[in-house]
Amino acid sequence: MSLDARSTAGVATASHAEPDLQSLHNIVLSNPRAGEDLVHLQATWPQLAFSVAHGEDWRTQVADAEAILLRYDLGIDEVLAHAPRLRWIHALGAGVDRVLSQRLRDSGILLTNSSGVHATNIAEHILALALSFARQLHVLGRAQARSEWLGPTGKGAYKPLPGVFELEGQTLAVIGLGAIGQALARKAEALGLHVLGVRRSKTGDKVSGAHEVFDASGLDAVLARADHVAITLPLTAETQGLFDAARIARIKRGAYVYNIGRGPIIDSPALLAALDSGHLAGAGLDVTDPEPLPPEATLWLHPKVIITAHTSGSTPHNGARTLRIFSDNIGRALRGEPLHNVVDKQLGY
Repeated sequence: MSLDARSTAGVATASHAEPDLQSLHNIVLSNPRAGEDLVHLQATWPQLAFSVAHGEDWRTQVADAEAILLRYDLGIDEVLAHAPRLRWIHALGAGVDRVLSQRLRDSGILLTNSSGVHATNIAEHILALALSFARQLHVLGRAQARSEWLGPTGKGAYKPLPGVFELEGQTLAVIGLGAIGQALARKAEALGLHVLGVRRSKTGDKVSGAHEVFDASGLDAVLARADHVAITLPLTAETQGLFDAARIARIKRGAYVYNIGRGPIIDSPALLAALDSGHLAGAGLDVTDPEPLPPEATLWLHPKVIITAHTSGSTPHNGARTLRIFSDNIGRALRGEPLHNVVDKQLGY
């Protein structure tokens, strides 16, 4: 069971021997802000040749690439077919499920990701979902769309909205203690939540903000205790369908579930059934299965669901953070040092 994503702070080891990167020269950028990054990287590493792959000519532009900062809309197998000299791929995000084709897995190409780039904003996003349920903001938002006043009218005693609660004193389970999970644990503790963390192994650095940390074997016991369950896992062969009907049934009755990992980690029909039955009080879904969620999907209008359409990773600071990781790794490569955020291509994270 894969319950960890690697953080920016750690240096990981790939399942394949790392290629020689000290002789790197031609590096291609295909990220959305490639032009801006190009100026910075050329100034930092004047001995290297940087170029931008964009438009319909990108196949020609990657022909001599030895390393590439890869955007997700370029088909990975087509990139590999047109870049025979490629030795290193850096993915824009933390999740690499859209990049890891069998051809890449079987290659000797090193894959790194941008784990840590989204830690601050996604942790805040999860807490925003939890606070929205606590203050019933989703109910108030729908009432506003109907021009309906749900607050006190001055006639009689004030009564809280049905369903309002406080986060302080409740228990949050963070499933996956990578960069996002660790950031969430720190911020949640500051709000007065008791934080339970679950990762593949109990070994490793102490997690600030997590009051208790369990390995994968403790997952079900943790779910039974949690008022809130935040899924911060990558999508791998092990995590796909991890939250099926049986596992959802083990979650404490009346709890809230938040998924910012990937939609297929949760069985969507089982989640919907648990919401309809009252077993779950609510779900905050930044990711869905399928995605995008079709207009006719029941989840859109479900009164217990908040959907944020895979926006949790969005922040004005993404580009700068990715550039720092990529530039630091270029320096490490040239010095013959281990790179940060190396992905184990067999495990998928």
